[in-house]
Amino acid sequence: MILNKFRFLILFMIATTFACSKSDTNTTITTPTTPSTSITDDAVVIEVDPTKFLAAGLTESITKVSQRLADGSTVMCYKIISNNTPSDHTQGPWCPTNINDGIDKGGIWFEAGKLYDVDGPFIKNLATFYSNTTWKLYNSTTGVINVTDTKAACEAAARPNVDPLYKNYCVQCLPSYFPGIKKIYYIPVKPVKSNNTIPIMGMGGVVGIAFNGINFDPPAPTQAILGAYTLAPFDDAGGHVNGATGYHYHAATGKSTKIKQTDAHAAMIGYAMDGYGLFENLDEAGKESTDLDASRGHYDSIRGYHYHVANAGSNSFINSFRGVPGSFSVTL
Repeated sequence: MILNKFRFLILFMIATTFACSKSDTNTTITTPTTPSTSITDDAVVIEVDPTKFLAAGLTESITKVSQRLADGSTVMCYKIISNNTPSDHTQGPWCPTNINDGIDKGGIWFEAGKLYDVDGPFIKNLATFYSNTTWKLYNSTTGVINVTDTKAACEAAARPNVDPLYKNYCVQCLPSYFPGIKKIYYIPVKPVKSNNTIPIMGMGGVVGIAFNGINFDPPAPTQAILGAYTLAPFDDAGGHVNGATGYHYHAATGKSTKIKQTDAHAAMIGYAMDGYGLFENLDEAGKESTDLDASRGHYDSIRGYHYHVANAGSNSFINSFRGVPGSFSVTL
């Protein structure tokens, strides 16, 4: 959630964060007999499959265009234009309106690697949860929770220097406040391994894209949010809204489209901006891979090199890019 006067700067950062500059539902997978686990073995490199994306989330058909990467190479990239609306799940809710509301009235919050339901009792208990009596987002008499319920209130409470009027508010920005957003992704058709891993940028960066066209973002600035005694929940899909990029994810909670693997491997949920596949944190047995590299990726002979996202409570997806990422921009 970004203040209006910072939007131009943020959009510039988004458009220039990645290295690819413009120069112009289910699948079945064969089970391997002896899959490789070497993260340096690129005998199999899997290209991005545009048929995996949901047409309802796109404004036009996916096309191929020639692109020049930051390393000087020119490759083919898929141009994907998203309409910023997930077709596979509902958006929200985010903030409950009364301290007696159940979990169906609010979203989720991350703290210390764990996921919490933001229901009415959670809001009521914030002073205890954070060991600070300054927290009080509700009226003691009526139980009504302070919620930003207009675009102006959302922007005033969501900006870096929170308007003092919105201290002790539950902050939510609705998709309807920012209509007409389009997101343009350029992702290498075939991943290009970088000589060195590339760090995930903060505000203005993008980690990848879900099959419904919604962006996976870097960690949300939760400490800045909490520092103003505000809470800005995510919905049950791990997403919320800001004025710069609209609806976006900060966690993979299993609500967006995923592609089941036939060998009990973790399901696929999208692509990173470098073209490598993004897969869930746990496999079908509920186990996390133990051989992930520092980027949170590894190799096997079916999927080639690919990433496994961190657990939903961690407020992150992957740690760095193994490949050279494409670019991302937004039109409002």
